[in-house]
Order: sequence, then C-alpha cells, then structure tokens
Amino acid sequence: MVKTPVVLLGATGMVGQRMAQLLHGHSSLEVVALAASERSAGKRYADACRWHLPGDRHAGLGDVRVIPCETDAVASAVGAGAIALSALPGGAARAIERQLAARGVHVVSNASAHRMDRDVPLIIPEVNADHLALCDVQPESGMLLTNPNCTSMPAVIALAPILRHVGLEAVCLSSYQAVSGAGYPGESAWDMIGNVHPHGGDEEEKVAEEPLKILGTLAGDHVQNADFAISARCVRVAVADGHLVALQFKTRDALSPADCEELLRTYDPGLNLPGVPRPLIHVAGERDRPSPKLDANAGNGMAVTVGRIEACPVMGLKMFALCHNTVRGAAGAAILNAELVLSRIS
Repeated sequence: MVKTPVVLLGATGMVGQRMAQLLHGHSSLEVVALAASERSAGKRYADACRWHLPGDRHAGLGDVRVIPCETDAVASAVGAGAIALSALPGGAARAIERQLAARGVHVVSNASAHRMDRDVPLIIPEVNADHLALCDVQPESGMLLTNPNCTSMPAVIALAPILRHVGLEAVCLSSYQAVSGAGYPGESAWDMIGNVHPHGGDEEEKVAEEPLKILGTLAGDHVQNADFAISARCVRVAVADGHLVALQFKTRDALSPADCEELLRTYDPGLNLPGVPRPLIHVAGERDRPSPKLDANAGNGMAVTVGRIEACPVMGLKMFALCHNTVRGAAGAAILNAELVLSRIS
C-alpha cells in the first residue's frame, strides 16, 4: 500500500515529537520530512531535537535532516497532495499554513491561528466530521483544517451526545491541566510545586468559544455556532499528562444521571478511521475517578474517561471528563484529522 507523505511542522517541540511517535508504523501515513526553525534546519533530527518521550528515541527519524519551516522548502520537500501536520506556535502557523494550502498541501493544524476563521473547520471527527465540507469554500487548492484546544477536547466529546439527545442551555467548566500542555520546559517549578496555578494565557476564552463552533451546524460557507453559553475557569496543576475538566451543565430536556451515563457509555460515532478508539467514552464507576495517573492512557490515549455523573442542585447535572492532553488533545487529534482528510481524497 502506498502511504501518503506527511511533513511535520514544528517537529522538534513536544507536540511535534508526539506526532512523530504516533505516526511511527502508521498504516497509511508516512513522515517524509521534518520542518523546524532556522536554529534546527540542516541538523539531523537526533541532533536538533532533545527527545522527551518514553520509548524509541526520535521514532526512527533520528537521521532525517530537518528542513527550514518555510513555504518553499516545505512545499518542495513533499509536493501537492501531501499532508502537513502543524505543531507550530500561533504566530508561525499564521505565517505559513495558508501559504502551504495554496501550494496544494493539505494542512492539519494543532495551532490556534486559524481555528476561528470563518472558512476553516474546527474538527473532532467523532463529533463533526461533516464540517470538513467547509474546506470546499476555501480559495486554496489544498485543505486547511484544525483541531481544538486540548482542554476543549474532553469537554466537547463528553457533551456532544448530550447536546444531540436533550439539548444544552448552559455549561460551567473548570479545568485541572497537566504541565505537559505548556510544552518543555513549560511552567516554572516555582509556580507548580505545592501550588495550583491559574492559567495566565487566553485558555478560558478558547474553551468558551471553540466548543460552540465544533458543536455548531454547518451552514454553507460557515458554521452556525451552538446556542448555549459556556463559562470557563482554567488552572494548571502539578500533573505530567492528562487534562481533567469538571462540568456542570443544564439540559433543555430532562435527563437523569443514570440515563446520562448510559448515553455516554453507548455513544458510537459511526466513524471508521484507524485512530478512532472503541469505545470512545469510558465510564468510570469509582468515586475517585477519572484520574490522570490511571485514565489518561485509555484507548491508547485517544479515549475520554468520564465519571461522577451526578445530579447538580444548581445546573441539573455534573460530571468529570478527562483525556490525554498531548495525545487526544493535540498530536493524536491532528493525526485523526489527517485520516479524515485521507478518507476524502483517496
């Protein structure tokens, strides 16, 4: 089987490394080029990248020479029809992603730069794969699509079946986010040890707006956002991997905790892609679960674990949801979106 060529943009960072690791041995995608900053360009990946993940170092790509993360260099390395997985910071992503799409490269981005652009789909395949059709209105010959913020991921997957079944009126969300979400070296130990660190960036704004686009309805050349409100508070905690979110939510129609649990336990997105975990949602019965230490790697890191589905005297229902933030919430999410693209173009 001929595999589709993939270039990793921002290959030396934590998410880029995770992408390389997860793509090693993939059935239909093959990394043929690694792109990073001028500081790394020209070096062997093993020399440019200080590897921070367990398992085989550099995912079998240690001898590959890193190319500069520039439009001409990347487009020449892979050609039209290839897939670029972007693990770039927002500013760098905005400078190159549209340009690569204009050269016929299909860009799947983990960056925030284009998530809220009117003509760019923000996709979790098990939730809104149909939004990929939004790429048809893009002026570029290649597609540009994005995956959401890693904190939005467990919340959206847990809430999607509920929204479709009984509707949602309002959601309050509190996050407990792992330090790996800040990259390496990430947060200072002085901020984290013996502390809960309120998120200093725009995380709360992202978590309040991105789910509404994902859970919205495709309306021709744009997405009509879902019509419920989200209030979010985000903090960083001294955990290596796994973002935990607490959700309190009000449904439009009545839903008991038992029926909510059954709805989540049996949710089947009906999507046949290699990276879709089965089941997508694990339901933990213990009162002290889900927990990052025990549940972040559920479904090879691609599943969401929910627990403590209970009545809430204020909102109606409440629960916890958790996923692996650099796998399901970042690198794995982008690879799954690449599989979705491949299912369309092949």
